Amino acid sequence: MNCKESKAAAADIMDNGKYVRYTPEQVEALERLYHECPKPSSMRRQQVIRECPILSNIEPKQIKVWFQNRRCREKQRKEASRLQAVNRKMTAMNKLLMEENDRLQKQVSQLVYENSYFRQHTPSNVQKDTSCESVVTNGQQQQHHLTPQHPPRDASPAGLLSIAEETLTEFLSKATGTAVEWVQMPGMKPGPDSIGIVAISHGCTGVAARACGLVGLEPTRVAEILKDRTSWYRDCRAVDVLNALPTANGGTIELLYMQLYAPTTLAPGRDFWLLRYTSVMDDGSLVVCERSLSNTQNGPSMPPVQNFVRAEMLPSGYLIRPCDGGGSIIHIVDHMNLEAWSVPEVLRPLYESSTVLAQKTTMAALRQLRQMSHDISQSSVTNWGRRPAALRALSHRLCRGFNDALNGFTDEGWSLIGSDGMDDVTILVNSNPDKLMGLNISFANEYSSICNAVLCAKASMLLQNVPPALLLRFLREHRSEWADNNIDAYSAAAFKIGPSTFLGPQLGNFGGQVILPLAQTIEHEELLEVIKLEGVSHSPEDAMMPRDVFLLQLCSGMDENAVGTCAELIFAPIDASFADDAPLLPSGFRIIPLDSGKEASSPNRTLDLASALETGKAGNKPSNELAVNNGATRSVMTIAFQFAFESHMQDNVASMARQYIHSIISSVQRVALALSPSNLGPHAGLRSPLGTPEAHTLARWISRSYRGYMGVELLKSCDEGSESILKALWHHSDAIMCCSVKAMPVFTFANQAGLDMLETTLVALQDISLEKIFDDHGRKNLCSEFPQIMHQGFASLQSGICLSSMGRPISYERAVAWKVLNEEDNAHCICFMFVNWSFV
Repeated sequence: MNCKESKAAAADIMDNGKYVRYTPEQVEALERLYHECPKPSSMRRQQVIRECPILSNIEPKQIKVWFQNRRCREKQRKEASRLQAVNRKMTAMNKLLMEENDRLQKQVSQLVYENSYFRQHTPSNVQKDTSCESVVTNGQQQQHHLTPQHPPRDASPAGLLSIAEETLTEFLSKATGTAVEWVQMPGMKPGPDSIGIVAISHGCTGVAARACGLVGLEPTRVAEILKDRTSWYRDCRAVDVLNALPTANGGTIELLYMQLYAPTTLAPGRDFWLLRYTSVMDDGSLVVCERSLSNTQNGPSMPPVQNFVRAEMLPSGYLIRPCDGGGSIIHIVDHMNLEAWSVPEVLRPLYESSTVLAQKTTMAALRQLRQMSHDISQSSVTNWGRRPAALRALSHRLCRGFNDALNGFTDEGWSLIGSDGMDDVTILVNSNPDKLMGLNISFANEYSSICNAVLCAKASMLLQNVPPALLLRFLREHRSEWADNNIDAYSAAAFKIGPSTFLGPQLGNFGGQVILPLAQTIEHEELLEVIKLEGVSHSPEDAMMPRDVFLLQLCSGMDENAVGTCAELIFAPIDASFADDAPLLPSGFRIIPLDSGKEASSPNRTLDLASALETGKAGNKPSNELAVNNGATRSVMTIAFQFAFESHMQDNVASMARQYIHSIISSVQRVALALSPSNLGPHAGLRSPLGTPEAHTLARWISRSYRGYMGVELLKSCDEGSESILKALWHHSDAIMCCSVKAMPVFTFANQAGLDMLETTLVALQDISLEKIFDDHGRKNLCSEFPQIMHQGFASLQSGICLSSMGRPISYERAVAWKVLNEEDNAHCICFMFVNWSFV
């Protein structure tokens, strides 16, 4: 009963003269019952009257009305609280947008003034001198203007304070002023549920990114998190505070040395010698700003470090302001000169792109703050019994372990033992005890082991014209296409097998590979999951009774619309008991796009599909998507695999690892060729299954069989042409999917609604069996109806629940199954249609 009905019932009681004024004792008793059961049954209400003497003078009907009113008040209170929270958020966002609007108006005024000034002071009759001498002279003058030579700065305490105040002024002019011309980052739209307002620089020295957003944390906590850069910035190897000086205004000056990992084997890492200034402004805002210390005297300095290129951080930092009603408004500016000259030319876009900087650094900071705020507001324990902080720590350890192996720093014990000139497969060995600490030295077959070293095989390769997100999804869902079960078993053998604790829901089964979801970030840009490889054997004992192998896997960068996003698939074998401090030896893939332009692909695009169906239309591409980019896209893939081994087996393990990397490179090249847009498009190469004559024939059989069994048309107002039938079937509003007629039926076809329901693609569809999408009750009903389908030709299934390949429950109003007959009237497959389905 809603609020209006409860008020009407209460008025009816008052009209009958039976309105009761409850005493405080009676209200207290009813409140206790309400907290136990907000909606008691009639029998429960009568029981309460019998058991509670103070309610004996109240009729059951009046108690029923009291509970109705109480539920109505509770609903109104929750709604009011929600609206107040939304109002506070919208007010803060409005304030942020108004400030951004003021800044843009200032920038427009400045540009108008500069334009007018140049018009007035530029003679109209001056001709442009295009001679070589003039061009060289002008270039030298411009370069001299951009890089003025300053005298050495004083690095004494007084000099450092002067540098700090100057840094603060320059940072604020970038964060809230017009010192840098900012343009909105493609694909980023401000709003109450967005990550924030993200902009990138245009035409300034180096690369720069700026972000503004709201977070539900207090300013001091925000500053504490952001200053601990190694906890959220995955590329940050170390930040060492070498000195700290308090200032007279209550601030702090710190001298820092920071190292960044190299993203690929083809470039060295970056390091910075920094000054960080923390202070509180007059309006209560907290400011943390940084800049590189260079060209200083009379103070500490940092000499060049081997394997690192000294980069420059221009005035950057964080402006954190308290927000009315709690939380903070934060402005982030990252401005760097990453010395792109020091890397091969093909990689320079990574170091010259403000978009890449925004994705890897600026937006990563905002995401970390939002994630921590979300974890605090939600339950402290997930459905796996893991705390969010523990899951974040596991993700961080996977990334850090992969970066350590990829970079192979000598100060961590790595030494080079070989490099393959043809494919440039590099082999490194690490026998540092710290590297092996935590790795269990007991194989599954209970033979003692003396694993005392770790070997890493790594390589990088250039990919042409294949979207990184698309390739990553394929590698994740089709592990059998590139991985060797024997290698997986060998890698897992160094971990004890304890009692399994993986009791969570099953996300999907891809050909012996079961994906168990563990955690995901609030924006779903990163997934942490457990991979169960079924029936893997390594030793002769395992061959008699194969065991399951478990991998902890981190997957990120699957959104094809995210500009400049790095796609990663990192995994490590784990013990089945899976403790929070489980030892990890990560391996995996990193795919980095080298083109700053937006790929012309949608995150919802499957690996095959609607391009073969589109004729003269843009299809279902997003509205903000640019025209199809016919130019080739480039990306660099870095592969790194680690193996624990015994010292006397080094040569054998190195040979095995090199061959394995060669095999993976060949598999990736084959897959990349198949997934390239030229092969996925409607006009060339390997056509999608929907573009083949077989697909048109299947669509005609499905439609004809449905009409024969049901007596009605499946597809309304459809032409007889096979292409028109296929197109109508593909865009049908209900989920239609076909499965094979086998002892273990697997899906062979689904329309767009069917793929959306199963949360899969046409390529991955064939790895999903029919029984996987039904629970026990659904499987029993299906088994009971299957003989009728084969004998009668069709059957109607009652409403129920099924599961997507991602483990999400799906409710459907009804379902119809019918036998699809070929030209010879033999059973070709079974077709299912789920009507009015939705995710629960």
